[in-house]
Amino acid sequence: MDTGELGPALRERVLSRLGFSEGPSVDLEGLKQVYRAWCGAVPFDNARKLLHVRQSLPGVLPGDEPGDFFEAWLRHGCGGTCWAGNGALYELLSSLGFQVRRGLATMLSSPNAPPGHGTVCVSFENDRYLVDASMLHGAPLRLDDIGATSVEERAWGLTCGRRDGRFHIPWRPLHRPAGFDCRIEHFDATRAEFRDRHEATRGFSPFNFSLTARLNVGQAVLGLAFGRRVELRSTGGASERDLTPVERMSLLVDDLGFSESLVSMIPTDLPTPPRP
Repeated sequence: MDTGELGPALRERVLSRLGFSEGPSVDLEGLKQVYRAWCGAVPFDNARKLLHVRQSLPGVLPGDEPGDFFEAWLRHGCGGTCWAGNGALYELLSSLGFQVRRGLATMLSSPNAPPGHGTVCVSFENDRYLVDASMLHGAPLRLDDIGATSVEERAWGLTCGRRDGRFHIPWRPLHRPAGFDCRIEHFDATRAEFRDRHEATRGFSPFNFSLTARLNVGQAVLGLAFGRRVELRSTGGASERDLTPVERMSLLVDDLGFSESLVSMIPTDLPTPPRP
């Protein structure tokens, strides 16, 4: 396991923002508390990445360094895409004493999609639990080598089972509420692999062209994708509608907690071209 990179001062600021007056217990209950708080406070979004790639800025992509990720979240309320968000979640959990591993997965949005998703799992003796900063499934999902497991929430709940030797997790992204599978490839990814795969998205990624944001709000999942406000309800249904620029600002600032200064800088959406 890599050594955590969060110093005590920054970790305490992060924990305080997540609602903790002291560190959580390093057990399953503590993990549940941290992950539940994360899913309701740290969005999955590409706001800073859009700013970076659309301006062709030099340097590492935003959020690639956990310190940068958390400082931006504390200041602007934004999160990151999978490599940044799960990298930061890994470092937070590691710094708290949890046994954490980085994973590589494939979002099966199409049958031949390549592996391109970073994720995180936590181990307790012989049990493993997925805690993903992109899918934001609200509670740790146990990875059982034999039977199916699930998170029993209608809005963000999901299931997990093994097929063809690998874990498959059906979930509901905002741009495809009907859902598709996330297939876990392995849990042997290193920080360097996360960094390299993140950097490889600079040239092309679905998240380089239009704003996406997702957060668990109350008993629903709320966010936007391709210019549309999307809500996954606790009843299991979903609603979608187009947003005006004023409505987009209100959704991001009032509902998702972004700073006005960040939202005012986000570029307008562009159509996503075909994958090279």
